[in-house]
Amino acid sequence: MNTDHPGDRAPAGGSPPVDATRGPEERSRLAGLDGLRGLAAMYVVLFHCWLYTFPKFPENTGPVWLGWMMHGRLAVVFFLMLSGFSLAISASRNGWQLGGLVRFARRRAWRILPTYWAALVFSLLVAWFIQPASYAGPPTGKSVVAYGLLLQDVVRAPTPNGTFWSIAIEAELYLAFPLLLLIRRRWGAVMLLICVTLPVIAMGLLVPNDIFAEGGSHGLAVDFAPIFALGLVAAGVIAAPDRIRRLPWPWLAALAAAPVMVLIVAKGSVWTVTNYFWIDLALGPAMAMLLAAVATGRPAALMRLLDTRPMRSLGGFSYSLYLVHLPIVVVIARRFARPHFGSDLSEFWVTLVLGVPLSVIAAWLFAKLFETPFQRFRSWASLRSAVRTQYVRWQSPPDREPASSQPETPEYAHSEATK
Repeated sequence: MNTDHPGDRAPAGGSPPVDATRGPEERSRLAGLDGLRGLAAMYVVLFHCWLYTFPKFPENTGPVWLGWMMHGRLAVVFFLMLSGFSLAISASRNGWQLGGLVRFARRRAWRILPTYWAALVFSLLVAWFIQPASYAGPPTGKSVVAYGLLLQDVVRAPTPNGTFWSIAIEAELYLAFPLLLLIRRRWGAVMLLICVTLPVIAMGLLVPNDIFAEGGSHGLAVDFAPIFALGLVAAGVIAAPDRIRRLPWPWLAALAAAPVMVLIVAKGSVWTVTNYFWIDLALGPAMAMLLAAVATGRPAALMRLLDTRPMRSLGGFSYSLYLVHLPIVVVIARRFARPHFGSDLSEFWVTLVLGVPLSVIAAWLFAKLFETPFQRFRSWASLRSAVRTQYVRWQSPPDREPASSQPETPEYAHSEATK
């Protein structure tokens, strides 16, 4: 018996799985991707609940059975691959053409910067007046300039929000995206991966591991470039022939991930964090094949989960959740949980039980104000027009009598038709 959702299975022509029951804008989105974004963002929230409860990271000083929460970095790696994949979906359907450099740059800036700057203001206020997010103390004027201009990966300053490091890296990858797309179009996927990956591997062999480790002394995470490029290449499955789309992508992803996961468990958290540079690269192919699996509507059980309304909704404001959850978790952990419950498992549970729902609610509200409007409207002019229209509607008095009570005269009918 076929248990696939009708929108999750690609037609014979090779078009991507979409849900035909939704509106035109939603149908342009691949089923499952929002769910993946939501799960990745939620894992980062769980990681920070763990991180701000148990000290001495990267040692696992918490219960062994909570060790799976320690690797929030890997969720960020997946986010960046998903970003490369999502950006390349349209290009993969159009001969790997960018569609205009200026248009691309404007749309990327419009999508990420207003929401990011709003989150920066929120994080600065929390850090200055309630609880700093950094052990280095509250943010300084240098922090405001560096983080405001997305220079935090090259300029050292106390952070207002520990999640912001990846936003600068993502912006840099956006700058490289047109070049990566050009290489993919001119010379193919293999040459793209060679051009991006070989220099990074050479750098990893020549530079000490601790520079690239979590919390290392260098802000540039060059190993994310091959990850981003892998996401771009994986998007090729969208317009690929059926023989490519029908490959067992879920099984291939599991087989690629298994040895890396075994190594992580066997070597422990300290070794894993110290070697994140190589772990990121090793898990990259598995993540890319997972995206290929979801893009082709498999496995069916996972697709049904990812395409449920709660998962889609969570993914819809995952960017806001990623940006604003940390100040909330830090305040709960350090201002409430630790003073009242001490440094033990009780502190973790309080931080988790309060931090997760409050972060989700705050992110949802934040997205309504600072993310969704910039998704729905493509310019300041259209956004201002929408705000003015809404304001006029709020100010307009309601009709005193329902329309059905008005006399049906030719003059009245004409006025109603021309409203």
